Amino acid sequence: MKIFETKTAPNPRRVRMFMAEKGLLDKAEFIEIDLQKGENLTPEFVARNPMKKVPVMELDDGTCIAETMAICRYFEESFPDTPKLLGETPLEKTLVEQWLRWIELYFFMPTGMCFQHTTGYFKDRMNPIKEWGEECGQSIEKFMHFLDKHLEGKEFICCDRFTAADINAFTTVAFAKVVNVRIKPEQTHLQAWYDRIKERPSARA
Repeated sequence: MKIFETKTAPNPRRVRMFMAEKGLLDKAEFIEIDLQKGENLTPEFVARNPMKKVPVMELDDGTCIAETMAICRYFEESFPDTPKLLGETPLEKTLVEQWLRWIELYFFMPTGMCFQHTTGYFKDRMNPIKEWGEECGQSIEKFMHFLDKHLEGKEFICCDRFTAADINAFTTVAFAKVVNVRIKPEQTHLQAWYDRIKERPSARA
């Protein structure tokens, strides 16, 4: 199979960390797509993903799967003997899903919007609204404050073990640095958690 990605982008990083934790990085050929040059806008790429986003996984039979968590779900279900990152029991699966939604809606999306609307990175193909980007920046800081409080006395975000929730939150904290939003000195619980995740081999995948 092939995975079309932009290695520096947060969504592909989420997939690579997920695969690395499962020991599956050798299952795919990774193909770099240059977003700034618009390689995701070519007819060939759009045929794989009409949403024009990375990552996209192409299976050996030509089936293409877009969306980060859909790709992660494929690996979770296809390799059942690898560590379960989306939950073992019904309760774990529910808790992981809850956190994935919270992280996606209230943390990752605002970070992406802040990047798109304040940096001008995609100004050739969108109408950036600086005020909206700045508002999203405030949302990022609010969620990091919430996460810091939640992580007090906890090693991981949920289920008392490493899950996809940790992957998605970790990669978002790292991505937020691009828009100059960082863990504050007083957010000691968030910083300690971030440092623990950063030491995992998958964080360097």
